[in-house]
Amino acid sequence: MILQKETPIGPDDTLGSVYFDRLFPMGVAAMLEAADLVMAGKHTESVQDERQATYEGWCRAPEAKINWHNHVDFVHNLIRGCDPAPGAWTTLGGQRIQLFDCRRHPFRTFGAVKGKVGEVSEVTASSFFVTAQGGRVEVLKAKGEETKKIGAADLARQLGLGVGTLLGN
Repeated sequence: MILQKETPIGPDDTLGSVYFDRLFPMGVAAMLEAADLVMAGKHTESVQDERQATYEGWCRAPEAKINWHNHVDFVHNLIRGCDPAPGAWTTLGGQRIQLFDCRRHPFRTFGAVKGKVGEVSEVTASSFFVTAQGGRVEVLKAKGEETKKIGAADLARQLGLGVGTLLGN
């Protein structure tokens, strides 16, 4: 290795925001920086510590299926990690719905549960909420089988999603 760079990952970052907004531009800049260091004879090389090296295979549709019985943190991170591709998904009446931009809303007090696991518990002017273990996920963008990626509230209207609709069945 000649250079190593880091970037923070925020609580609502997605695979796309980390890659396109930070990693790709950083990688281009780092390649130029490394080339300049090599050309100037000022570079130092180090061997990668293989004990700390990891590999993550491709995330495909089977891995992107949402299990609403998982903890809200896991569901939120799955949606973020699959945005923009392959798109985390759930079902409604046998049809696949992909979920993208989302926010996590953990339950803070005992008895604050809204809805059953996998149930749409609220629909707003811009989003819909789905209950998972320990909280709710607010979905801001989604895609049905017959739609493009659109605002979640628009998709809820198109598909007839309302409070009490159970997803994942």
